[in-house]
Amino acid sequence: MSGLLVVTAVPAEAEAVRAGLADPTVTVAPAGVGPAVAGAATARLLALAEAAGRPYRGVVSAGIAGGFVGRVTVGSTVLATRSVAADLGAESPAGFLPVEELGMPAELLGVGSVVTADSQLLAELRTALPEAVVGAVLTVSTVTGTAESTEALTARHPDAVAEAMEGYGVGVAAAQAGLPFAELRTVSNPIGPRDRDAWRMREAFAALTAAAAALR
Repeated sequence: MSGLLVVTAVPAEAEAVRAGLADPTVTVAPAGVGPAVAGAATARLLALAEAAGRPYRGVVSAGIAGGFVGRVTVGSTVLATRSVAADLGAESPAGFLPVEELGMPAELLGVGSVVTADSQLLAELRTALPEAVVGAVLTVSTVTGTAESTEALTARHPDAVAEAMEGYGVGVAAAQAGLPFAELRTVSNPIGPRDRDAWRMREAFAALTAAAAALR
């Protein structure tokens, strides 16, 4: 049996994670940007490992993210209690409806719009990263970039601390394989109107390398 599979979006994130790893049994793989490609790539990696007789023990989605102002600061490390597909559902006159509220039979929902982090894996990461901020991490296909959309997400998800684009997809693949899942992010920028001057990529990647020591 292999160790953890850590899935990032882009090679730069994978390199930052590898730079901080202390466990040679951890595999790090960049899968691409967005929940669909991340989920598909993760599922393939898990299937190949199982077919080779070396299944993984757990899956972690890792990388950088935007942080909700007032809940987390730039440069912080975030651990997800749950990974939420924040735009999976429907618009309505009363506001956004998550997929669970659309009246679909339970067998069609799968995991629904939320993948909950494995309690033991999350507890181990929290112990190793005591300064990490813990809360929901939203997965979106369109990055939030206006004050209006930021306000709507903030109100709709009062426990959300960060926003990224892959966690939910990776989490679904892990759930389908029956494996423990967690999501670890470091914050590169505040969520809101896009201001590239406010992004701190170097600090976020450095924080990701430091946090990677917990992945063992």
